[in-house]
Amino acid sequence: MYQRFAPRIAAMAPLGALTWLLFASVAHAEDGESYGPGRYPAEPGTFALRIEPGLAIPLNSPQAHLFDVGGGESVKALFAINPYWDLGPSVAFLALPAADSVSEAGTAWTFGGSVRLKRPHHLGEDTFSAVSPWIDVDALYVRTAELNRPGFAAAVGLAVPLDDDRSFWLGPFVRYLQIIQGTPAGFDNSDARVLSVGLSLEVGPRVKREMRTVAADVTASTAVPATVPCPDRDRDGIPDSIDRCPDVVGPLDSFGCRPYAKLIVKPDKLELKEKLYFGWDQATLQEESYPVLDEVVQALKENPQFRVQVEGHSSSDGTDEHNQSLSSRRADAVVAYLVSHGIDKARLASKGFASSTPNDTNATAAGRENNRRVEFVVYFTILGDGAKSQ
Repeated sequence: MYQRFAPRIAAMAPLGALTWLLFASVAHAEDGESYGPGRYPAEPGTFALRIEPGLAIPLNSPQAHLFDVGGGESVKALFAINPYWDLGPSVAFLALPAADSVSEAGTAWTFGGSVRLKRPHHLGEDTFSAVSPWIDVDALYVRTAELNRPGFAAAVGLAVPLDDDRSFWLGPFVRYLQIIQGTPAGFDNSDARVLSVGLSLEVGPRVKREMRTVAADVTASTAVPATVPCPDRDRDGIPDSIDRCPDVVGPLDSFGCRPYAKLIVKPDKLELKEKLYFGWDQATLQEESYPVLDEVVQALKENPQFRVQVEGHSSSDGTDEHNQSLSSRRADAVVAYLVSHGIDKARLASKGFASSTPNDTNATAAGRENNRRVEFVVYFTILGDGAKSQ
């Protein structure tokens, strides 16, 4: 018995080693590992396709006695949540040949969702230092013969870039699959466990980079281009060309902006996490709105290149004339609050839109409540070094 299962047990040894390597490399990256010259992290929503063929090895009885080593293939469509995490659907097929002439071959289809933790693809300066260990987990619906059963899978692997753009990645993987039997059906009444070993190919967009060149002194008949570093006014390691807050030190995950508790700095707006409250059918700000607006003031003072248009929106309740007047007066009230707290009025504008640009349906009370809002649209004006907030 030991001789039969020893090779399968040994095949699982890479699971522990690769898992340790992944978390060690992620911890090293979070401790301040520099990314390659001109390479930037993947933005949320970046798509990648993974194709993973491999050998399939049954690990337990009765499958290990009924089937020989077979093969399988999985396909995953993954979308980036941030540079470390991917999420998306997966589908896989397994085929195990019969161990003797009496038994029938075994097949399984799996469908589900996959979440993957990986070392970000923009790290490292060359092929060796860019190697990306990863680990993923799948929750699965499994179809075997006439049976429908739940299952799960866990895998570890390494991805090595095949080109300088880092669009293609290839590397080994080891995946453990468990098909849960549930209520015994009179046969094959134990969970099936299968180990897959193979190669993982990932295809995705190239890792973005930016290189700037200037002409060096002419020492011969031609000018020699020289690479110069990208400007980084706040010296937070994020070039001004992608730093949404180039005068404030901020982490890479928030694209150079300092995280705020009640708002998010986006490329085109300051998005509030909480609503602003006014008196019923009035343009008078209520005290519950002050902490949110105080963070807007702080963000504007820390980012003097921001010019903001405050937009007031209403639901469809009431007449168009009344809603237009109310939304304009509420936008003006927000501008007045910002000015009273030290923001130069020249950096601010206000406009009322009534109910012309709803965020939600006006057919329900909840939708109408969502449509009553104030938005801060940002117009970026790049100031020189040493600009002061007003």
